[in-house]
Amino acid sequence: MPDASHLAAVRKSYDTVASAYVERVKSPAELDPLSRGMLDVFAETVRTAGLGPVADLGCGPGRVTAHLAERGVPAFGLDLSPAMIGLARDAHPGLSFAVGSMTALPVADETLGGVLAYYSTHHTPPELLPVVFGEFHRALAPGGHVMLAGHVGSGQHLRPTQAYGGLPVSYESHLLPPDRLAELLKRAGLVLTARLVEEPAEGAGRTFATFLAHRPERP
Repeated sequence: MPDASHLAAVRKSYDTVASAYVERVKSPAELDPLSRGMLDVFAETVRTAGLGPVADLGCGPGRVTAHLAERGVPAFGLDLSPAMIGLARDAHPGLSFAVGSMTALPVADETLGGVLAYYSTHHTPPELLPVVFGEFHRALAPGGHVMLAGHVGSGQHLRPTQAYGGLPVSYESHLLPPDRLAELLKRAGLVLTARLVEEPAEGAGRTFATFLAHRPERP
């Protein structure tokens, strides 16, 4: 059984910052055109394939889950933080949200048409990413699609003590190079179809990357 001690820190931290997170983090409609466009490409791809629902992993308050649903995608949200799930259920009562971990998805094998991990894997220690990406592969139907998006870097290991207006947090962040993330997706049996690396805007300090991948169809 892999060490999952980081999960408790992530859960406690996001329970603490949940209300402030909603106030400070952009909704999909407020994203830059490239980020919003990649989400919509993913939505169209999984909707057209029609292989099953999409799991929005690390869904937070459910805004991205709702964005997918508005585009005709059957989507549900999963998050470690009960406080985040409570906010998601209150804001989007017509959608399904549950507390859970992407290290052990509460779904049967080959039942998902898509997996979305939107800025939600960077708190996972790099040595556990093969477990997470292996779960993506297990849960996806053959031909199912993955979108992974988030912060990238050159291997930085960040340990913030405050976030979202000075609230205490104890999670860690791991910023891996895009090539490393692409290689880990491939090792999990997923086929990379596209990647987008967005350089930081002037005055900003982080680079963002989005990957689209799929589980191969059976011969």
